[in-house]
Amino acid sequence: MRTKLHRVAVRGGVLSPSELLTIIDLARALGLDGLHFGSRQDILFPVREEQAGILARFPRLRVESLAGPHCANIVCSYVAAGIFPSTPWLTSSTYLYLLEQFSFPATLEINLADPRQRLVPLFTGHLNFVASAEEDYWYLYIKLPGWPEMRTFPALIHSWDLGRVAGSLCGAGSAEDLEEVIALVHENENLNLRDVRDDLTIPFRPFPYYEGMNRLDAEHYWLGLYWRDNWYSLDFMAAACDLCLEHRIGKLSITPWKSFIVSGIPDGGRLRWEKLLGRFGINARHSSLELNWHLPVADGDALELKRYLVREFDRRDISTYGLTFGISDGDHVPFTSIFIEREPSREGLVDGFPVPPLYTLKCARNFDPNTRQYAEYARRVDRSELAELMLELSQRYFEQLDGQLEEVVRSTHRPAAAASTRSAMQCGRCLSVYDPTYGDAAAGVPAGTPFAEVPEDYSCWTCGAGRHDFREAELIIPPAR
Repeated sequence: MRTKLHRVAVRGGVLSPSELLTIIDLARALGLDGLHFGSRQDILFPVREEQAGILARFPRLRVESLAGPHCANIVCSYVAAGIFPSTPWLTSSTYLYLLEQFSFPATLEINLADPRQRLVPLFTGHLNFVASAEEDYWYLYIKLPGWPEMRTFPALIHSWDLGRVAGSLCGAGSAEDLEEVIALVHENENLNLRDVRDDLTIPFRPFPYYEGMNRLDAEHYWLGLYWRDNWYSLDFMAAACDLCLEHRIGKLSITPWKSFIVSGIPDGGRLRWEKLLGRFGINARHSSLELNWHLPVADGDALELKRYLVREFDRRDISTYGLTFGISDGDHVPFTSIFIEREPSREGLVDGFPVPPLYTLKCARNFDPNTRQYAEYARRVDRSELAELMLELSQRYFEQLDGQLEEVVRSTHRPAAAASTRSAMQCGRCLSVYDPTYGDAAAGVPAGTPFAEVPEDYSCWTCGAGRHDFREAELIIPPAR
């Protein structure tokens, strides 16, 4: 029977235990025993075509099929408030007041994020509101569908105007350029805007550990829970909701890492929660190797690849503290330090055996996904090579860690610097570039060797093409930012 993933958009990833219990009732009516969490802090589950009548019994949930047109969920960093480093004025209650402004169906992906935390991404939306150091004012970074790069709105926007600004841009369709966005925003009356005095500075922080029972303050705990297969038991979730109601915990939070956090567990209630975890056999202390992965929902191949790589990391005793990894489904770039992209499937057999898949490995600049800039580290490698290459990258990460600087995101317009060019030798088959500055140590070619002095039997490290397949090319070097 054919099924399709459907979604309940949980605004900002924040919902009450009673709201989650209603979603659990729907999942049970569909004959499910669990549900998925999505990367935009939403809840997903498979629905068979003949079950449309069941969905109609839960109109307030506004269930949408991901296979057709659907609204975009709002991502926010409420889940990190009070738990991880945060901007002082941006409290849990502030987030809740902000989210109340977004009662309209959002046609654009909207992020509301604190730049001081690392659990929730800053720039994965079309409209990215990032908290400034000035109380109740936000930067707006815009990358609408079809735009080649992100642009900055030239003023700070007050907290209570965020909904109006986002509503103007969602309701007017996709603007073609920043000037059109500015005109649309200024159609709102009495906006409280403020000049941008300083560029946004994002302090570097390693990716946090977010699972298990942790002290919140002198009288409370917070609990982070994660299922490695992203299929959360309805029985456990329902029991956790009941315990939240008993302890007067009003809100639960879904993270973009397909996990959830319960904050505000009273000191006297900790034992009840630990008994609940034990009764359902819940492991609340996964290795950090498990927690820092971003996978497509309900993708068995991606889950199997992650399990293989985690086993390899564990076997080699590799530390990945502070790093994040992702596997791309081809449509979206995961918000991680390093991600793996599967090459298009190759059909056929070689000597009677199926052709194994190949992968491309990419790395964010400075290992910080907030830079939004990824470089290719290795192309068309098989699974057995991935672990070794990722070990190399993790070593590079720790080598440069002491020199990591704060990332500055330009918030005012600056004239574009001219790009420069230089000549290089490029493989005519796969376009890999031979750079004499670095040579090719794996082929025994030392750094500083001109291509004219490369041995005749030299071959491309990526596709194996011969020396004669290299051609001179003019490379464009983008200006430094």
